[in-house]
Amino acid sequence: MIIRAAAGPLRRLVVLRHAKSAWPAGVPDHERPLTPRGRRDAPAAGRALAEADCLPDLALCSTAVRARQTWELASGQWGTPPPVRLQPRLYAADVPDLLGCVREVPAAVRSVLLVGHNPGLTDLVLTLAGDGLDDTLERVRARFPTSAIAVLAWHGGTWEALAPGTALLTDVIVPRGKKPRSAA
Repeated sequence: MIIRAAAGPLRRLVVLRHAKSAWPAGVPDHERPLTPRGRRDAPAAGRALAEADCLPDLALCSTAVRARQTWELASGQWGTPPPVRLQPRLYAADVPDLLGCVREVPAAVRSVLLVGHNPGLTDLVLTLAGDGLDDTLERVRARFPTSAIAVLAWHGGTWEALAPGTALLTDVIVPRGKKPRSAA
């Protein structure tokens, strides 16, 4: 008789690229705010996460203004937002930095929202996803625009165990807020 250990609890990493940001003259990159479109799309991302039943237990957010504004507007769509950790390492982070932040999450946390920037987020999703449902991998490879959401799931003991190719990309969502009607 062969006895196999359980694969561990289901864990979910939800990756949210910040909403559309402005490029005001003389403003350092870290301080760039959201555009009006970004201010519409970020709440739409929050609603999309709620509708997809992907509300996190913990959020990790870049300290860049556009990422913090995205987090505030998205999480404002939920009754009680989870705790957020503002992480300076998430600004302009590559895969090792992003994965390092995620691996520090306490084992009791089952679902994490990571709010950050490209190209690091696209690279992280493609690195972690060993497979994807439907056309999710192809969609991320083609384009991971502002406000895009990728949902990765896997069975693992702790966040430290998250490794390249071990997750399943279950969903990709690109929410957009409604444009205001133009005056006629």
